[in-house]
Amino acid sequence: MYAWIWRHLPFRAWPAKLATSLVLLAAIGALLWYVVFPWAQPLLPFDDVQVTEDSGVPGGGPAEPGGGDEPSIDDEHDIPYSTEEPATPR
Repeated sequence: MYAWIWRHLPFRAWPAKLATSLVLLAAIGALLWYVVFPWAQPLLPFDDVQVTEDSGVPGGGPAEPGGGDEPSIDDEHDIPYSTEEPATPR
């Protein structure tokens, strides 16, 4: 495929063909960057991030401590180290 494209580029000298291919590559990149991607951006779900207590699962709600397969953690032990005193090197 690339050999077919190279043969069909204008000019005979390889530096001119290389320059033409770089210009075409830049034009295709600009077309994608400024036209295609802005058009497609609202259709893609990458920015639809919502963090809520409701997981959106039918019948689900906030997880109850100790109510599932996940290990329960007491509120006072969320962090596995003390935040009250400075850390000492071992």
